[in-house]
Amino acid sequence: MAAAMIERALNPASAPLRNGAFVAVVGPSGAGKDTIIEYARAALANEPGFHFVRRVVTRPSSVDTEDHDTLSEDQFLVARRAGAFCHYWDAHGLHYGLPKSVDDEIERGGVAIANVSRGILPALRTAYANLLVVHIVASPEVLAKRLASRGREDADEIRRRLERAVPNPCDPADAVMIDNSGAVALAGDEFVAVLKKSAAFIAVSEQI
Repeated sequence: MAAAMIERALNPASAPLRNGAFVAVVGPSGAGKDTIIEYARAALANEPGFHFVRRVVTRPSSVDTEDHDTLSEDQFLVARRAGAFCHYWDAHGLHYGLPKSVDDEIERGGVAIANVSRGILPALRTAYANLLVVHIVASPEVLAKRLASRGREDADEIRRRLERAVPNPCDPADAVMIDNSGAVALAGDEFVAVLKKSAAFIAVSEQI
């Protein structure tokens, strides 16, 4: 099932960049998107062709968040106007950006992997011929526990995040779904398999 979905999602279409692929990781807060991405980064550390995107965020890095590059709001806006980002969005009072180098990696035939907002999926579909969406989910109980353990939000803010986590019409229908309610290794290995399948598809496409 997942393999068939990947092949359909990576089917070449009319878009500027088609040599490589972009894997967009989406999902609710607390689902463990960054954890799964880091698991895959470690597992594929010795395999070429995988580019794990380091996002730029207007939030300082800390031990309980992803390892990202930090800019102030003013610095971010200057960088955006200068064309430093291939894609950017706002969420939860913060600015997020993906560096322009992502496009270079895809032009070289690489597989770029990034945690993104669902709101930029239409722009990604336009920019990349080979786009795969991976939707990381977890049970409501697990989401609530993880959000509370972060200590960054009060009970009302957590409740609002959980309300946004329920399925809605904006969820991508063609996404590969991965449940991260249990052990990280289970979902992590599934994600690694998806990435390897994506890279294999690109390799075959280059030979056609």
